[in-house]
Amino acid sequence: MTLQIYNTMSRAKEKFVPQEPGKVKMYVCGPTVYDYIHIGNARPVIFFDTVRGYLEQTGHDVNYVVNFTDVDDKLIRKAEQLGTDVPHVAEKFIAAYYEDLEGLGIPKASSNPRVTENMPLIIDFIRELVDKDIAYENGGDVYYRTSKFAEYGKLSKQNLQELQFGIRIGVDERKENPEDFVLWKAAKPGEIYWSSPWGDGRPGWHIECSAMAREYLGDTLDIHGGGQDLQFPHHECECAQSEVLTGKPLANYWMHNGFIRIDNEKMSKSLGNGVLVKDLRTQYKREAIRYFMLSTHYRNPLNFTEDTMEQAQNSVDRITNAVVNLKHRLQAVTVDQDSSAEFKARLEQIREQYHEKMQDDFNTPDAITALFEWAGEANQLLQQDVVNAADIRALLELFSELNAVLRIYTDAEPELLDDEIERLIEERVEARKSKNWARADEIRDELSAQGILLEDTAQGMRWRRK
Repeated sequence: MTLQIYNTMSRAKEKFVPQEPGKVKMYVCGPTVYDYIHIGNARPVIFFDTVRGYLEQTGHDVNYVVNFTDVDDKLIRKAEQLGTDVPHVAEKFIAAYYEDLEGLGIPKASSNPRVTENMPLIIDFIRELVDKDIAYENGGDVYYRTSKFAEYGKLSKQNLQELQFGIRIGVDERKENPEDFVLWKAAKPGEIYWSSPWGDGRPGWHIECSAMAREYLGDTLDIHGGGQDLQFPHHECECAQSEVLTGKPLANYWMHNGFIRIDNEKMSKSLGNGVLVKDLRTQYKREAIRYFMLSTHYRNPLNFTEDTMEQAQNSVDRITNAVVNLKHRLQAVTVDQDSSAEFKARLEQIREQYHEKMQDDFNTPDAITALFEWAGEANQLLQQDVVNAADIRALLELFSELNAVLRIYTDAEPELLDDEIERLIEERVEARKSKNWARADEIRDELSAQGILLEDTAQGMRWRRK
């Protein structure tokens, strides 16, 4: 099997070949940290973490960089609203971002460079463009001459003539051409600023990623990712800035995830239908959120509704129950012999199905189907009166491999219960031994109110969270 990635640049699936065998340089545009992240921000966070996870599972060392835009117009406005300064706003929402990451079960990127901590290299990048007459200064602002990059528009499949036709009358008169874009903004009175050869100011949005990608990963990335909305102008401008300077492709593979809609409507501030991740995490388990995000192919639009989230939770519960039942049954089995060749072949077929789908442009919905095939095998085995321990172990080992990247199940062992719940469970066991059924039922109800379900089986009592 060979990994195929849909490359936005070519509009086709291509065989993935990293520049250095076994190593992947991956840059994904991160959040502008002026507010809590919403469900639309969470989609690339979850998906590209899944990409990283699968690349690592298949033997690659991934250098995964996600930047923070910690100074721009939005942060300046937020600081004014809160009566504080831009650095405090950035710190507040970077901390919130990491909290959401942890809540979603996502490890941090290899590095999270911030604009404000990389200002010298951003200024140097702009200076190189100015020195080569690719950029020009006017009134303290610095602009990129799009006419200097013949391939401008190649990523979004637009051309300069079309762009010029579509630009409204009344563009900034300081620009030589309407389609030129800003690299450095002169500071307005009272705004945060850095000193530069063109006066006090701060960088434009597009330049930061070109500068930091080169600094942290080199001239050419293996994978550059982000939301579909970043294709133009952000990624298009990155291409222009970087490639005209280095003469090399900025990225060999461009990946973009689709939009999220809320109840079949576009998510927007004007509609007031945004869903914050911090709120979503209080309503649904992280496994259900991950399942929802991965149950649709990343390039397709995704529709968020309460019904789809309930369906996601039910699907996760089905997988979880199969895992828990296997682990519980394993404690009581007495037969332990080599699995049959037929059984091993069925499990291998599920494994191959999972990898085949993941290698096909990270087709997570079909990879999840392999998990349900696995659950079917597990449930069929559990229906047997006599079960082979080797079969259970084989199923659990396979599940561990499949779930390692998708992570729609999280192991929850009894020791995670707090002392009070442990005490109640022990008391209930004693109550049943003494045939105090009323107290046993009372404790069951009390635990149920705390989200703990008890199940009495032939092999003993077990618990699971609702």
